[in-house]
Amino acid sequence: MAKLIEVTPQNFNDLLTSDLPVLIDFWAPWCGPCRTLSPIVDELADELDGKLVVAKCNVDENQDIAMKYGVMSIPTLVMLKSGDEAMRTVGAMPKARLAAEISKAL
Repeated sequence: MAKLIEVTPQNFNDLLTSDLPVLIDFWAPWCGPCRTLSPIVDELADELDGKLVVAKCNVDENQDIAMKYGVMSIPTLVMLKSGDEAMRTVGAMPKARLAAEISKAL
């Protein structure tokens, strides 16, 4: 099982220097679509373990990080490669579509 990282201001810079691409799931506990997408992200984290790092960023607890990446609605997934944005999706979507978006950006 892949280890999901909870984003905090303390560990965020480490994510930017990761050798692997980093997929950040911007979410909040009160967000219905986020709760729909979360198990899909968890499954893909397991399937892509070793190919990318998956992190979850609670926007209520980390508003500065969400603002830095221009997250206006949730769920938003942002993939970073060497600290640069390589992919962004907004809203819940089926697993196959999300997997295709991630694969294109890897």
